[in-house]
Amino acid sequence: MRFTTCFNEIIGRFEIIGRLGMIGAMTLCLFSALAVAQVRELPSPAAAGSGQPNLAVATDGRVYLSWLERTGEGRHALRFAIKEGSGWSAPQTIAEGAGWVANWADFPSFIALPDGSLAAHWLVKNGSGYDVNIARSFDSGKTWGKPFVPHRDGTPTEHGFVSMFAAPDGSLAAVWLDGREMKPSADGHGHGNGNMTLRYVTIKRDGTLTGETALDAKVCECCQTSAAMTANGPIIVYRDRSDDEVRDISVLRWQAGKWSMPRSVHRDGWQINACPVNGPSVTASGKRVAVAWFTAANNVPRVYAAFSGDAGETFSEPIKIDDGNPAGRVETLLLSDGSAMVVWLEKLEGGGAVRARRVWPDGKRGEAITIAPSGTARSSGFPQMARSGDKLIFAWTGSRVLTAEMPLPEK
Repeated sequence: MRFTTCFNEIIGRFEIIGRLGMIGAMTLCLFSALAVAQVRELPSPAAAGSGQPNLAVATDGRVYLSWLERTGEGRHALRFAIKEGSGWSAPQTIAEGAGWVANWADFPSFIALPDGSLAAHWLVKNGSGYDVNIARSFDSGKTWGKPFVPHRDGTPTEHGFVSMFAAPDGSLAAVWLDGREMKPSADGHGHGNGNMTLRYVTIKRDGTLTGETALDAKVCECCQTSAAMTANGPIIVYRDRSDDEVRDISVLRWQAGKWSMPRSVHRDGWQINACPVNGPSVTASGKRVAVAWFTAANNVPRVYAAFSGDAGETFSEPIKIDDGNPAGRVETLLLSDGSAMVVWLEKLEGGGAVRARRVWPDGKRGEAITIAPSGTARSSGFPQMARSGDKLIFAWTGSRVLTAEMPLPEK
């Protein structure tokens, strides 16, 4: 009886008929009937066919959900909603236009800065490449300023995989993968010759760009970046790339008014002559930092997490997070007791699942929790996670952007 109830809840609640299959749904139920009962659907404010969700939390605890919707042939809109009680506010539009990049991996982002201002980014095609566009709001999202491009090279090359965060002086800061050193391939497809670089800039309240810096001259071409604020300043994580094609996770820290040299979080030794499109996630509180990432070193797929107690200067040995067959696509956040929650996609027969697990710096692991059934194809995108008081909020892509919440897990 409980199994039948579980199966029906999964199929009805998360709109996946035809995507997961009977075997996959049964597997999810067998993994954890209790976990399903903990998770509550939040009716999504996003339209059918929407995708590329992102979650952001303001200093006052408000949670923002942003996403992309198609509004016509070749046109898209970036919209957002605010968590209100047991649901979401009515959607509001940040921007709308033609020629946008609506990509499962290189998705828009949204940030609420400490001064109360908001910022959002999306990508717009530029010849054979695309540019980052950023818009800001200084009235709680009621109106948005004219979008601007934070890079000034003017080349029709790829600029994306953006992370926005607060600079040490409170200004908006952005880091992105920048293809200005790369030449298009002869057939017009792929990256061609040259190196993808990692670049940074700060953006004053009046839109002035300052301090543009090349942080790393050779990085993985299309893995997500991630940034967080420690007691010592910002920290950035990304997938690096060595001359012999080792693509492990590196970290950069703000130190004494400048960026540190890149350092590996852990030397996985994943040698792969292609970008896996599977970036890391970093979270911080004070000097405590946690990083989660995917690797397939030695042809063994794994999701790992590592902790730091010194603002990212050193990291612990990695702790295995996954259940044996991960697709990766991680997100992580720290909890008040020093533990971290990690969310990822796990592959299952006939489908997959959005999974979450709590992990402690000493290596202790909680039980894996199934947030929702999910595909693991590219269209499934990257699950998102944020904290709102005593609850965790999740967003992912199914038939549209879907959302759910659950209580913070007990120790």
